Amino acid sequence: MPNLHELKNARPVAPLKLVVLNSASDLGSKVNKYLIKFRKKMNNVYNNDPAFQGYSEPNYLLNFSTPRFNSGEGKAVLNETVRGKDLFIMVDVCNHSLTYKMNGYINRMSPDNHYQELKRVIAATNGKAHRINVIMPYLYEGRQHRRTGRESLDCAYAFEELTEMGVSNFITFDAHDPRIQNAAPLSGFDNFTAHYQFTRALLASVNDLVLDKDHIIVISPDEGAMERAIYFSSVLGADTGLFYKRRDYSTIVNGKNPIVAHEFLGNDIEGKDIIIVDDIISSGESMVDTARQLKAMKAKRVFICATFGLFTNGLEEFDKAFTEGVFEKLFTTNLCYRPPELLKKPYYIEADMSNFLASIIDFMNHDLSMENVSTPTEKIQNILELYNDGTVIDEK
Repeated sequence: MPNLHELKNARPVAPLKLVVLNSASDLGSKVNKYLIKFRKKMNNVYNNDPAFQGYSEPNYLLNFSTPRFNSGEGKAVLNETVRGKDLFIMVDVCNHSLTYKMNGYINRMSPDNHYQELKRVIAATNGKAHRINVIMPYLYEGRQHRRTGRESLDCAYAFEELTEMGVSNFITFDAHDPRIQNAAPLSGFDNFTAHYQFTRALLASVNDLVLDKDHIIVISPDEGAMERAIYFSSVLGADTGLFYKRRDYSTIVNGKNPIVAHEFLGNDIEGKDIIIVDDIISSGESMVDTARQLKAMKAKRVFICATFGLFTNGLEEFDKAFTEGVFEKLFTTNLCYRPPELLKKPYYIEADMSNFLASIIDFMNHDLSMENVSTPTEKIQNILELYNDGTVIDEK
């Protein structure tokens, strides 16, 4: 955990409570365990102060429920007081594994359902909490971030709506376009990345990488991910390349313009290891096609890193591509729901974000600068130095 000396003398804003919706239960449970561990070890000056009871607790999870009626309507019920608490509400709008019954039919929870459930929980606090912070790793409607015609502007409106409901801080990861914070510019909006966690997972699972521009190229699969690729390549000391998606803008298929071809812009990649970085794997067709083209251009190995692995069309394409040697490893974070079968795949590696997320919550609860946790450059350089010296990197 970074800059612990600052935490030792910092005063918490208010007693901390985690409000973990069912959609984020696995991640929330891990974050809770890390927070318990952090604060047991932390010799904070306020730890034994009677005025700050609850600083070190055996559990930070709030007891609440979100039942539904047979009509499909729902509500949020808090089973303990939140008066004066610093609430951190965690939600995963992409968790399609949860269901509810309506008129005898079983329905799966959609992103809209999860967003509505989040608003119910906020409404149930009834203005009693000291502060409300929302942790939404995958930004709701994040891909509908700009208006290009007669269409809705869902992402910005959602952020504005949550702000009006009393949310003080909004925490997300690898937002498709962080400029949506302009919808409510006076509210807190923090957008974090998983660069360090990807680096650690990659170095822990591959022990023969040569980290320089002559042996590694970091590839952006489209123009939108170029900033990520540039940062990642700069820290690794590698070269950068870009795939340009040529689309058919006269046609709309499944809500988007289909990709006609991927055009590569960059230096020769023959014999080099390739790291593809992106924010989302949706269907995965574009990512697999990019990897195939790289192998056709005689790339040595291809590693895929994406913050959110949605796999909306299943895993068959990735299974086939792996069998054919199109890519070596696939890395995603545990910030959103992943199908259980993915976790068993020989090519899949998880970049665990729970420790990092617990650090974010702890620093924010103490009202400390997020720069302490948001700048991973030094940490990445430290782990690269260890790797180059022959140290075995632990995934944990």
